[in-house]
Amino acid sequence: MDQGTVVVIEDDADLRNLLVAVLQQSGFEVRAAATGLEGVALVREQNPVVVTLDIGLPDIDGHEVLRRIRQASDCYVIMLTGRDDEADTLTALQAGADDYVTKPFRPRELRARVAAMLRRPRAGTQESETQSPAAHTPLRKRSTLHHGALVLDSEARTARLSDAELSLTRSEFDLLQDLMRNVGTVRTKSDLVQVVRGETPRGGGRGYVSDVDERAIEVHIGNLRRKLGGNARHQPWLLTVRGVGYRLAAPHPDEE
Repeated sequence: MDQGTVVVIEDDADLRNLLVAVLQQSGFEVRAAATGLEGVALVREQNPVVVTLDIGLPDIDGHEVLRRIRQASDCYVIMLTGRDDEADTLTALQAGADDYVTKPFRPRELRARVAAMLRRPRAGTQESETQSPAAHTPLRKRSTLHHGALVLDSEARTARLSDAELSLTRSEFDLLQDLMRNVGTVRTKSDLVQVVRGETPRGGGRGYVSDVDERAIEVHIGNLRRKLGGNARHQPWLLTVRGVGYRLAAPHPDEE
């Protein structure tokens, strides 16, 4: 089954060949690059659904490659990092990466991460009217969440605050959607890691959550707070419940 195109940007030949083989087995057409500049050119040419990006490249580092990719594409980006590169991982997430995998990794883990991301609609994805029933759905019937001046359309993957559209990454959108669906409930960092991974716990089980996973959630929540903004009169939209997690603040009466 053709899953679309993946671009692999990795300078280590053995690892690059492994990534290509694993992703081809998952049904993707794969293009590979050994340098950052070549990788950026491939992304612009191929319009991939997913990019795997090594942070350490011989010409320009992965953070600069990510910045250039984000200027041209909203594809999913998975960063490949070393186990001791937590700071690099968090910086990449702040810059717009969707997920990360630490090296050495298991092929099964990479396939699971990619599959989880593809279960989440890409931001701005629109099907043609002849293909998409949602295109004929009246606005009042769409899956829309309201919280004061904050309005989120789950089908269109858009979020607006006081009629101004917010520019959110896929992970930020999914986290905000989860918090709006669970108003009044504290969501733990572990809960939110599952949201970002696209996981649904079965029988009370959940995947392993590392300290870096939880730190990544803190970064995403920090980015969300900055984009939602605030002022001297109003408390922040997202509240930290110390030692537990996060919840949405009650909307200000002026914004009801």
